[in-house]
Amino acid sequence: MKPVVLVTRKLPEAVEARLRRDYEPILNPADELYDGDRIIKEAAAADAILPCHTEKFTAAVIERLPERVKIIANFSVGYDHVDIAAAKKRGLVVTNTPEVLSDATAELTILLMLGAARRASEGERLVRNRGWRDWSPSFMVGVQMTGRRLGIIGFGRVGQVVARRARAFDMEIHYHNRHRVAPEVEEGAIYHDTPEGLLPHCDFLALHCVASPQTEKLLNAERIALLPDGAIVVNASRGVVVDDEALIAALKSGKLNAAGLDVFNNEPDINPAYRDLDNVFLMPHIGSATKETRDAMGFRALDNLDAYFGGKVPKDRVA
Repeated sequence: MKPVVLVTRKLPEAVEARLRRDYEPILNPADELYDGDRIIKEAAAADAILPCHTEKFTAAVIERLPERVKIIANFSVGYDHVDIAAAKKRGLVVTNTPEVLSDATAELTILLMLGAARRASEGERLVRNRGWRDWSPSFMVGVQMTGRRLGIIGFGRVGQVVARRARAFDMEIHYHNRHRVAPEVEEGAIYHDTPEGLLPHCDFLALHCVASPQTEKLLNAERIALLPDGAIVVNASRGVVVDDEALIAALKSGKLNAAGLDVFNNEPDINPAYRDLDNVFLMPHIGSATKETRDAMGFRALDNLDAYFGGKVPKDRVA
């Protein structure tokens, strides 16, 4: 018999086609958001669960999962929505989908930088709402990216691709990472061993660190104060790495020129103050939202399931 896989969200058709070929999937064609109780209910006959970051596998949910469930193969790079300690305690295998979304997320980061710097949200609203009256030398003046300094916190796969894309704008790259990378990976980027050492060198700051207790509210009021006046902050990693109140205060005061955000705390119920700020370019967590990437994420999750049910250790095991 084919293993039964609970799929908690609507996945790309190519991914669901492969699921139907190789497994007995329990699909979610209506793309409803499952809470813990719904996950437990739907998983009653499942051998595996293929969720997204939108489903929360707390210790309580993991404890209530049917014994038959042996693996959670995430359709995401981040796995902070899964209580890893509880999964390990229960002997539950957990995997993610690294590498495949680096290009798409880096593209989105450049979009956030450009959108924030060139006041794209304001301009788009003016055109749509018929508020655009004429041209003037002082009209909608933004900030130029070319030749500026870009600081990157988190110089993993995504951060490295962002650096390569940013070099097309002749940007000077600075970075902070838990460990310095090899010179051939740096490609001339300047390493700083602490965030505090990096921040004064950032005309633009891009956050690409994982969500963890160590990175929660990493960008707080004290660190924002270290940025040059008029800096621009973009975040395409996880909302938890930003102290919303501190960022909003800096945007209101003029300490920061602008921000570009694709991720938020408590999304989609974000801090309402962001919606009232003209100098924030907002996106609805779409860093990986290209057809190519979403297919690749699904196939990577299925590769992990194939390995597990084939008696092998999944390549992307995190628990």
